[in-house]
Amino acid sequence: MKILFVADGRSPISKNWFRYFAERGDEVYLASTFACEVDFPLKRLEFTPVAFSAVKRQDSRPGKGSSRVTGRILTLIRQWIGPLTIPGSARKLRKFIQEVQPDIVHAMRIPYEGMLTTSALNGMTRKARNEVKARFLVSIWGNDLTLYAPSTPLMSHYTRKTMEAVHALHADCERDIRLAQTWGLGKEQSTLVTPGNGGIRSDIFYPPAEPVTYPVVINPRGFRTYVKNEAFFKSIPLVLEKRSDARFVCSSMQGEARALQWIKELQIEHAVQLNPPLSHAEMGEVFRAAQVVVSPSIHDGTPNSLLEGMACGCFPVAGDLESIREWITHAQNGLLVDPGNPQAIADAILIALEREDLRREAAGLNSKIISARAEYQHNMELVGEFYRSLSPNS
Repeated sequence: MKILFVADGRSPISKNWFRYFAERGDEVYLASTFACEVDFPLKRLEFTPVAFSAVKRQDSRPGKGSSRVTGRILTLIRQWIGPLTIPGSARKLRKFIQEVQPDIVHAMRIPYEGMLTTSALNGMTRKARNEVKARFLVSIWGNDLTLYAPSTPLMSHYTRKTMEAVHALHADCERDIRLAQTWGLGKEQSTLVTPGNGGIRSDIFYPPAEPVTYPVVINPRGFRTYVKNEAFFKSIPLVLEKRSDARFVCSSMQGEARALQWIKELQIEHAVQLNPPLSHAEMGEVFRAAQVVVSPSIHDGTPNSLLEGMACGCFPVAGDLESIREWITHAQNGLLVDPGNPQAIADAILIALEREDLRREAAGLNSKIISARAEYQHNMELVGEFYRSLSPNS
């Protein structure tokens, strides 16, 4: 097949998809909304900026307070003004689509890749539409419909136009299929639910040979606007009051000014380790050294890092969200809490640390769940079958 991805080509999640189909032998093209490089063969790569994605931030390293403020301002600008750039950016993508004549155009997010693709396809002449037989597929990422779609009138407008235009939809949870239909997705359109990153690689994320005996808790979410990290850090001294031997590992937070401030104010320096961004293989080792994984988010689909922790035998403590309940049954294979409540987070962590029987039972259940629903090779084969069912040449 000829597959044209419209995506942020920097994203490790997106690269999983590009690489799989390129190595499988399909013709893979990429219209990347951000400047990027890839280390595997593509038929063609085009930089297609939209919503100020060509703007370079001077310093995005953790701990740079000014860059964080700049980043938040840029996010607000993109939400309020970014959609106005779509028609102009769509002209470049439209030309690319007409030159490639793909079987599938897969936009790997609604804002702004799906919106951009919708505008490109809708702006074609009647003759061009007759020539281009591509089927239009969009992937929903965790916050597309719950956070970004209702954020501004223009974001709502373009989200609805996208849902009305697609031939098919991929999501990482059933909740987003239902929500998409409230935003204009036709109930007759094809849908597929698989993990957003393609799935869990069992050669990287697997349980330790022996159960972990030391009370280590990992927060793998990094800093995101929808992750209640302040509540998580405030839960740490509450845990330490009863388990002074507990230790906490925080991913992609090394040098982060806010984390360092919370650690100092809460006087928990001895118990917290802030890690830099790590490779998947390194994260697998970190997960296997922990007993509990905490995901304190208020907006989410299916967090890839949560599944990775579960695959490595960690007991999950997560925000009580509809999407998370598709994977975790409270008090059986994890605990669901109010992610903004430090005491609730602490209580769940303490239960997980104290109840070896609960951790053991959850690890067994989660191993079966990951194997049945989240294994990478199986899920990507399902995606390939989904593509073939949509392809005009099938």
